[in-house]
Parts: sequence; C-alpha cells; structure tokens
Amino acid sequence: MSPYVDRIVERVKEAEEELAREVEEQQRRWRYHLQKGRVWFDDEARRAHKQLKQSLRGFLRDTRLLNLLTTPVIYSLSLPLLVLDAWVTMYQWVCFPIYGIARVPRRQYFSIDRHQLAYLNAIEKVNCTYCSYANGLLAYVREIAARTEQYWCPIKHSRPISAPHSRYHLFLDYGDGVGYRRNLPVLRGSLRPSTAKDVAAHRSNGRSQSGSEVRRREVRTE
Repeated sequence: MSPYVDRIVERVKEAEEELAREVEEQQRRWRYHLQKGRVWFDDEARRAHKQLKQSLRGFLRDTRLLNLLTTPVIYSLSLPLLVLDAWVTMYQWVCFPIYGIARVPRRQYFSIDRHQLAYLNAIEKVNCTYCSYANGLLAYVREIAARTEQYWCPIKHSRPISAPHSRYHLFLDYGDGVGYRRNLPVLRGSLRPSTAKDVAAHRSNGRSQSGSEVRRREVRTE
C-alpha cells in the first residue's frame, strides 16, 4: 500500500489509543471499575445515583405526550432488527468461509451495560438497552458489509462520502484500473481468517516489531 494509506492507518491507531486513555480517565472520574464484565461503582457513587433516580410517575409526568405516543413506532423496529440480525449472521456464516473472509465477531459490537446504572428507572433502562442493541447491531452489520465490499468491489467513489466505514481508506482510487487488477488479490487476501488471527495474537502478546512491519500487517487487516 502507499505511504498515504500507511499514514491513515497510523492515525486510526493513534485515535484508538487516545480513546482507550479517555475511557480509563472516565472510570477514574466517575469512580467505577470493570470486573468480569460487570460495572462496579464505589459506595459513595452508588448512593448518589440512587438519589438521582426518577420515579416512574414523575418520569411519565415530565414526558411529552407526543413522545409517549411515538413509543409503539420506535419499538415496532424490534422485529425488523431481529430479522436483520439473524439474516446477516446467517449470511456471513454461510458465505464468508466460501469467500475466505474472517467472520465478524458479533460480541465485540454489543455492549449492554446501561441497565446497571442506579440513577435510571425501569423505563429508562429498557430504552437504553434497546438503543444499545440497535446501534450495536448496525455497527456489526456495517462491518460485515464493509468486508463484503472489500472482497467484491474495493474501489473508492468518485466524490467524497460522508462517514465512510473503517475499511474504505484501503480501497483503490476511482479510475485506477491497473491498481485494481493488481491489488484486488492483495485486498482479498488480507481478509483471510489466518491473517486476522495472526494480528490478534500479535496485539495480545505484545511482541516487539519494527514500526514498518506493524504498519504493513495493520494495512493487511484493517
């Protein structure tokens, strides 16, 4: 890949590291920690949260009538979301092994934890759980679609697009026919399960490598 793509990948990595640091600072600021997938607040924070909890009667009283009337419309999306979840999961389990694409780990895209907040009442907890599932599902589906696009048509568009997916920067320039024919096998090969596992092992073990080697492996798997 070009040095331009290398720089983009490096900036993405830096942004991810900065986000991780921000999450750690958030945990210190609001006095909680994670243990075995569960959130634990200290005693003072828990007491403060319980005092902030709004009763169901007060919540319904303060909610606009039009907001309440739209509730069935919002939750009517549950069925198509569930169908989308099942259908896309079936698609990647059937097709990705045939294409030689590493399956998207579904669990990484879902974080259902807001219901553990003591300052939320029952209705707010249900709403937050629903929003977490819906947005996690769309992120999961987007990654499956992105890997599919990288395999079948890794070509950038002729004009800028809003909020491209994380793999778009690896695609070939619009109009670069020579590059497309030359690099299509490379981009497809970077989706192989073995390549993804190798990079995951490298990250978890923390093996030291030169900056250029790390960037090359990241380009192949991002």
